[in-house]
Amino acid sequence: MVPNNHFDDEEEFPLNLPNGIEKFDMLTPDLDMSSAQKGVSHSIWDKLMGGPFRSVCYVLKAKINLLLPFGFLAILLREKHGWTFFFSLLGIIPLAERLGYVTEQLACCTGPTVGGLLNATFGNATEMIIAIYALKHGMIRVVQQSLLGSILSNMLLVLGCSFFIGGIRHHPRVQCFDKATVQVNSSLLLMAVMGIMSPAVLHFTHTEKDVGKSELSLSRFSSCIMLVAYASYLFFQLKYPTNANTPLDNGVVRVEETIDGKEVPDISHWESIVWLAILTVWVSFLSGYLVDAMQGASDEVNMPVAFISVILLPIVGNATEHASAIMFAVKDKLDITLGVAIGSSTQISMFLIPFCVVAGWIMGKEMDLNFQLFETATLFITVLVVAFMLQEGTSNYFKGLMLILCYLIVAASFFVHVDPSSVDS
Repeated sequence: MVPNNHFDDEEEFPLNLPNGIEKFDMLTPDLDMSSAQKGVSHSIWDKLMGGPFRSVCYVLKAKINLLLPFGFLAILLREKHGWTFFFSLLGIIPLAERLGYVTEQLACCTGPTVGGLLNATFGNATEMIIAIYALKHGMIRVVQQSLLGSILSNMLLVLGCSFFIGGIRHHPRVQCFDKATVQVNSSLLLMAVMGIMSPAVLHFTHTEKDVGKSELSLSRFSSCIMLVAYASYLFFQLKYPTNANTPLDNGVVRVEETIDGKEVPDISHWESIVWLAILTVWVSFLSGYLVDAMQGASDEVNMPVAFISVILLPIVGNATEHASAIMFAVKDKLDITLGVAIGSSTQISMFLIPFCVVAGWIMGKEMDLNFQLFETATLFITVLVVAFMLQEGTSNYFKGLMLILCYLIVAASFFVHVDPSSVDS
C-alpha cells in the first residue's frame, strides 16, 4: 500500500495511471470500514475492561480461585464438622492468597516501608479474624496456639521457603538484605518472648503473689507495654523510612529501585481498598464455620486440637505471606520478603497477641500471656535460630532448607504433644 504522506506528491503517486486510481478507490471504502470496525471493537473492549469489570478479571483470574466453591460447600455441610472444617480450610486459602495480591497492588503505590507494613497487616487479617471470633466464644487456648503457630509458620516455613526458592533461582549468587532492619525486628521479637515468658515462668515456679490474679495482671500490664513499643516502632519506621530501609554495606549505600523501574499496579488503589474490604468480610464469614467445627473435626479424625491450631490454621492463614514472600524473593527483593515474613511475626507478637489480651480484658475473658511451658520454649528457640540465621545479612538455599527442616521438627512435636488444658478438663 502507498503511504498516506505520499498522496500529495505527484512524482511519487502515479495520478496519470487510471488502474492505480481505480485500485486505490476500490480499496479505500474497505480500509475505512475496517478501521471503523476496529475502533468500535476497541472502544467496546476498553469499556468492558475499564472500571469494576477490569478489577474483577484481575482478581478472579488466578487458578487458585478454583478452590472458592469449597467455601460454599462448608456452609452447606455445616452439620458435619469434619467436612465443614476441611472445606473451610480450602475455601479460605484462595481468599488469603487474593488478599495478598490485592495488598501487593496497593503497596505498589507506596514505598517499601509502607508496602511491607501493608503486606504484614492485611496478611494477618485472617489470623486476627479467627482469633477474635475464637476469643469471643471463650476458646482462649485456640487463640493462643493459633497466634503462636502463625509466628512459627512465618519465621520458619514462610521465610525458609523464600530463602530456598530465591536461593535456587539466583544460584550461585548470594542474596543480600538489610541487616539493620532485621536486627530491629529481632530485638522486638526477643522483647515479645520476654513478655510471653514472664507469666509462664511466674505460673510454673509457683511464685505468684496472688494465685490466679498476678499472672493475669502481669499479662495485661505487659500487653500494654508491648503495644506502646510496637507503636513506637511504627512511628520510627514511617517517620524515618530512609534511615530504616536504606542499608549500608561497607560504606556503600545500596539504592532501591528507581522510579523508572517501579512496577505498575494492575488495579487502582481505590479498587484495591474495595477488594480488601470484600475479601476480609468473606474470610470472617468462613472463619466462623472453621472455628465452630474445629473440636468436632479433631474428634472425628483423631487429631490433636493443638496440632490443628498451631500447624494447620497458620498454614492456611499465612498463604498470603507465603505467596508474597516467595514472589519477592524470586525477584531478589529480600528486604520486602523479610518485611513480610519477619515483619508479620513481629506484628503478631507485639501487636496482635497483646491486642487479644486487651480485647479479652474488655470482653471479660481471662486471656493472658501464659502460653504454657512447651509453647513458650518452642517460641524462644525459634526466635534464637532465626536471629542467628539472619545475622550475616545474606541468604541462600541451604539456610532456607534448614529453616524448613526446623519447622518439620516443630510440626512433629505438636502432633505428639498433649495440651495440659485438655488433660485438666
